[in-house]
Amino acid sequence: MKYFTTHRMTAIVVLIVAAAWVLTGKFSSVGSEAAAQDEAPAAAEAPAVVRRTVAAVAPIYTQYAREIRLSGVTEADKQAVLAARSSGIVAKLGAQQGQDVSSDTLILQLEGDEVIAGVETAKAALAQAKEKLSIGETLFKKGSLAEFELTSRRAAASAAEGALAQAEAALDRLQLKAPFAGTVDSVAVEIGESVQSGAPIATLLALDPIVIKAEVSERDVGFVSTGSRAMVRLVNGVEMEGIIRHVAMQASPVTRTFAVEVALPNADRKIPSGMTAEVRLYADKQEAVFVPRSIITISDTGDLGLRVVGGDNIADFAKVSILDDGEQGLVVTGVPKDKLVIVAGQDLVSNGDLVEVKEMTVVEAAKALK
Repeated sequence: MKYFTTHRMTAIVVLIVAAAWVLTGKFSSVGSEAAAQDEAPAAAEAPAVVRRTVAAVAPIYTQYAREIRLSGVTEADKQAVLAARSSGIVAKLGAQQGQDVSSDTLILQLEGDEVIAGVETAKAALAQAKEKLSIGETLFKKGSLAEFELTSRRAAASAAEGALAQAEAALDRLQLKAPFAGTVDSVAVEIGESVQSGAPIATLLALDPIVIKAEVSERDVGFVSTGSRAMVRLVNGVEMEGIIRHVAMQASPVTRTFAVEVALPNADRKIPSGMTAEVRLYADKQEAVFVPRSIITISDTGDLGLRVVGGDNIADFAKVSILDDGEQGLVVTGVPKDKLVIVAGQDLVSNGDLVEVKEMTVVEAAKALK
């Protein structure tokens, strides 16, 4: 009986201790403490984040004028095929092929004795009509001439003036004069030859200035403006500087290009019409940076750009626009001024990556990229 009572008391004590343990929450935290103790060494042993090392250079900005190259042909500033103004026999040629002439130089004279006689007759008729009118006005003032007769004499004088003007116009049409100063490129008739009104007589070219005509693409036309300079290289190797004097406002419906005219001085007329030429136009200057072609990359959205890094050593992407592809590399705009351009290791980092930066000079970078 005493033994049974002792065991019963022991069981009650164990039950009370177990209940107290549960009530204090220690049971529920045992697993957490154990896990924490197991994880503590693991956390302490985790490796540090590895930083990629990249090479970067400070961008050098320059004012760059994009060059646009075109193929063109020289043409005369003015060109005219002079035609006969009347029918007749060629009596005189006032200029020969290759001759330089000034404005109003006589090019052609047709025979026309009857036309000359007609002018003289018209002059005499006009003189007679004016004399009769003068006498009539005197008589009318004295009351010796009717008003109707005076009016008739005035009309006759006006008609005589008109007849003289017609006769002189016919005489003028026997002559052909140069409408502008230039070079007679060809003469199509000979003295004594019969020509009809409208027949071609001579070709006249104004070669100073000489004009280079070319066509610029719709992508580049926005960079070209009248008054800008242009460099021209002729097929014979001569290089000259000219001025853009015209840019078409409407594209060709076939080629979708815009006509451009460049004027070159040609006082000695040594540059002929029809010669092939290379034209180099220059867009307005923009702030740009030369970069190696190899460092251009593409973003996830398909934009062209560069990898750059700031003072926080965090890699980033900078969208750029390519102005030109030159001997020194690509010419781009849009490079941020407060960041370095990554020139090595750019393909191994992404936006937001923390990197180790090895800053280089442009010369060092150029040698490393060769």
